[in-house]
Amino acid sequence: MPDILASQVAAGEVVERPASVVKELVENSLDAGAKSVLVDIERGGVWLIRVTDDGCGMTREDALLSLERHATSKLRTSADLATILTLGFRGEAVPSIASVAKFRMMTRQGSSMVGTEIIVDGGKVRDVRDSGGAPGTVIEARNLFFNMPARRKFMRTETTEAAQVEQQIRLHALAAPGVRFRFRKDDRVVFDLPSVARKVDRVRQLVGNEMGSELVTMPERIGPGMRLSGFVLPAKHARKGRRHQFLFVNGRPIEDAAVSKGLAEGFRGNLQEGLHPAAWLWLDMETGLVDVNVHPAKREVRFHRPFEVRDLIAQAVAECLRPVHASSTQLQRREPAGEDHANATGPVFHQIQPELVIEADEERNSPNHGFRLVGMLQERYVILESEGGLVLFDPKAAMERILFENLAKERVRGLETQQQLVPILIELEASELEVLLREKMSLMEIGIEVEAFGGNTLQIVSLPAHMPVDDPKAYIDDFLEEMLHGPISVGKFAFDRLARILANKAAMRITPRLSEALGLLDKLFRCDLPYCAADGRPTITEYNRKDIDRRFGLGRS
Repeated sequence: MPDILASQVAAGEVVERPASVVKELVENSLDAGAKSVLVDIERGGVWLIRVTDDGCGMTREDALLSLERHATSKLRTSADLATILTLGFRGEAVPSIASVAKFRMMTRQGSSMVGTEIIVDGGKVRDVRDSGGAPGTVIEARNLFFNMPARRKFMRTETTEAAQVEQQIRLHALAAPGVRFRFRKDDRVVFDLPSVARKVDRVRQLVGNEMGSELVTMPERIGPGMRLSGFVLPAKHARKGRRHQFLFVNGRPIEDAAVSKGLAEGFRGNLQEGLHPAAWLWLDMETGLVDVNVHPAKREVRFHRPFEVRDLIAQAVAECLRPVHASSTQLQRREPAGEDHANATGPVFHQIQPELVIEADEERNSPNHGFRLVGMLQERYVILESEGGLVLFDPKAAMERILFENLAKERVRGLETQQQLVPILIELEASELEVLLREKMSLMEIGIEVEAFGGNTLQIVSLPAHMPVDDPKAYIDDFLEEMLHGPISVGKFAFDRLARILANKAAMRITPRLSEALGLLDKLFRCDLPYCAADGRPTITEYNRKDIDRRFGLGRS
């Protein structure tokens, strides 16, 4: 197999997209001891990727050797594979990149007055000459996959590719907080992260001061041959995807199922089903306990004792979430007053006060839906009596149906919106921001006006006027999370779907009150479909008296 073809085959595993190129080049910069890394891209990285560092640089001989397949200074013997501490080690990245791009390298050691410039075109060295420049290395890859059209046609949009590059740089910035990272896209500075002494400061740089102020520091835990530290966010910030979970093993960003399982166990009892917590974890291990040579792009590793890793994470998370003080009154479950309920072990029923009965009786005399108010079940469901038996009413489901139909009716006559005195600012992934700005007209149709604010920040300018929410930012956070990362469906930005999510998220935030139950029932029965919420779950469930009697062994012949 010719060398160029062999390099292109290797590129198929190493260079999947522009973000792969950035990953390999930044890893080489960090291995070279760089304290400052600048990444420039144009047109999503397909037209240009340039990585500039202030690392140790290379001699002319080493620079030429770096273009040879499997040429590396990071491994000497096969035994070194068991003790890898560098990010790169295979010697495939540079020749693979040079084989599928218009490639240029400029490098100079600090002790040398003259540097070296090498030009490579699709794997063929075209020129080698002296050059100036600052100590360190600059590598450019232009016109990526110009000689592999089949590969190039699989590239996504420029915005999507740029978002992947940005995410990759953020990962390295987290892994190496002592290094300055700058990212420029189409000559525009996306971020400039100065070096910091503490990991928590790097996390705050990336998530923003508001969310950064809620970070919970995990106590450092020591296991057999491993040490864990990191930060988590409270359960209210949990999301459907795992994209806010980061693990760095010996400085290398990786993905592993043991991490997600450990986090889930640590948060057990605090998370809704299907949600995943946000976490930033640094795991230092003896090199013999982890194999980093199991994935072509080095995204995954193999732990020799994965259960110990999982347990270490679970214990550390559980400990940091444990309340510092818990008085007996806080731990006691609130039970209804009264001697009759002192030993109750079944469902808790709250009895209504006499004045509420009077109000309820008066209310029953206006549009009469045939129900008598009895009480509440565990502050969630309203208990009613009908002519046929027992009725359970879900105020949240009812509110969802009411809000959904209101949005649908207002759409016909013109949706009323409420301008935000201070725009709500939401930090997003670059790819998420692209989607929302692209679909801003669909959002405006349901009363949400969005604009770009700068960087990866979205500003919410207006919301639907009649959404009963006390915390608009948390509400819109939930809405965007469900809209972007909920189950994939046809018509993802169709009005009905957006209105359903909007109504559901607003309804979930209301606190059911017994005094408002009958009024809510009146509004519900004015809806076109009163017996189900917008997502199809029931608003009212009736238990027939005959069925109840049968359960208690009554009415049998």
